[in-house]
Amino acid sequence: MQLQLKDNLPFITLVIGYQGKTAIISDVLVDTGSASTILAADSLIRVGIEPSPEDTLHTIRGVGGIEVVYLRKVDFLEVGENKILDFEIEVGGMDYGFELNGIVGMDFLQAAKAIIDLHAMKIHFY
Repeated sequence: MQLQLKDNLPFITLVIGYQGKTAIISDVLVDTGSASTILAADSLIRVGIEPSPEDTLHTIRGVGGIEVVYLRKVDFLEVGENKILDFEIEVGGMDYGFELNGIVGMDFLQAAKAIIDLHAMKIHFY
């Protein structure tokens, strides 16, 4: 899968499945410095992911600051030809001052056995 450079950062498009619905989410940053995968709440409404009273809130910290998120297990997360079933994501506001609908972190990259080829600007999977 081809990586798109935006502001010198690698972005991809992914597919998410939740309770029988799917959505294509673009402008997702590939970030080996992020332990987990977080997707913007606004981009998940079309598959029915919304906060519920049963959700436990978590505070995450990163270069972008501090954010409160909740966890949700999705049916699948698919990047290119690689689909991970029953994958847990974090859902947050993701207001970092630039166009960003999510971050694919090390949890997905390791589970998918990703190989990031910066010379060819591609992401492959074992």
